[in-house]
Amino acid sequence: MKLGPLTKVLRPSPTLAVTMKAKALQKEGRDIIGFGAGEPDFDTPDNIKAAAIHAIQEGFTKYTPVGGIDELKDAVIGKLRRDNGLEYKRSQIVVSTGAKHTLFNMAQVLFGQGDEVIVPAPYWVSYPDIVQLADATPVIVDAVEAEGFKLTPAKLKKAITARTKALILNSPSNPTGAAYTLDELKALAEVLRGTEIIVISDDIYEKIVYDGFVFANMANVSGEMKEKTIVVNGLSKSHAMTGWRMGYAAGPDNVIAAMTEIQSQSTSNPTSIVQKASIEALVGDQSFIPKMVAEFKRRRDTIVAALNAVPGVTCATPPGAFYVFPRVAALYGKTHRGKAITNSNEFSEYLLEEANVAVIAGGAFGNDEYIRLSYATSMELIVEGTKRIARAVASLE
Repeated sequence: MKLGPLTKVLRPSPTLAVTMKAKALQKEGRDIIGFGAGEPDFDTPDNIKAAAIHAIQEGFTKYTPVGGIDELKDAVIGKLRRDNGLEYKRSQIVVSTGAKHTLFNMAQVLFGQGDEVIVPAPYWVSYPDIVQLADATPVIVDAVEAEGFKLTPAKLKKAITARTKALILNSPSNPTGAAYTLDELKALAEVLRGTEIIVISDDIYEKIVYDGFVFANMANVSGEMKEKTIVVNGLSKSHAMTGWRMGYAAGPDNVIAAMTEIQSQSTSNPTSIVQKASIEALVGDQSFIPKMVAEFKRRRDTIVAALNAVPGVTCATPPGAFYVFPRVAALYGKTHRGKAITNSNEFSEYLLEEANVAVIAGGAFGNDEYIRLSYATSMELIVEGTKRIARAVASLE
């Protein structure tokens, strides 16, 4: 059976593929330590689960408005006002089945053939594919470690052409944990001032920041930038709700209306029960978050120190998210049993096969000199896993 043309740009998610492979090996009896999954290992807070159970018991199991019930939109509006100092109306909010779904819908209504979308690299693996599935072209701009893995105004200016439609900014970032200060965002906004370039602000790791870092997004910069920014967020990372699938966007009325319309022809409404749970997540007790973040910081400090102790590996300390992005290119050219390791994919395969450690190759994120590890796992596994990595590196010739 002949497949359609869109399948030519489709790639499976590398992060999900590695996670599934690690789980399959574990089922076979292999003692695999997985640093692949980008999800908190904490359980969803009880008050949120209770809200979902109550929704089921009350029979709230039918269709809802496509873009989310008003009570949930109001909770999102309240969150954006409370946490971000941003004002929106219900008509400027849409709720979808996860932030990835939100981003996909957004690309479908904003982009088309001939459009260019600037994507700083290292990037979340799905950004280029989501852009390409909208028949647009991702323009990859390298953000190097010496500059904090962040896009600079000079590089942004150089990347802009007459066809530039949007810029995607993910702060804090997956895979590097890099985060932009308000002053850095203002400098980027100055390059965009007077243009019609849209900023897609992926804020999914907003709550997971360390060392006193103050979160801001492009909509905080000015009234002009708020009008040109679409804020994307969700509850997967902040409230340990990855499997619940709840994401949302806030932005101009016409964009949100179009996203709602396209959603009406794909998934329809987000799960009714999840919507009720999400209201509780947004307006209920938030004390779970700082406790989780404090534990992530403890793990971050441990894994960064352990990786930097491995000869040939260097690892920056990220200000946010729950990933580290160590550079391993100094190990390329070394061999194991006569076979040379020449790239991040081969190094990742080596760690999986010889050390029983699953990591993600940096090439999947746009920089082949690095690998990504998620420290959303127990301290015990972090300690043991980094020991295995150290032994595996020491075995290379």
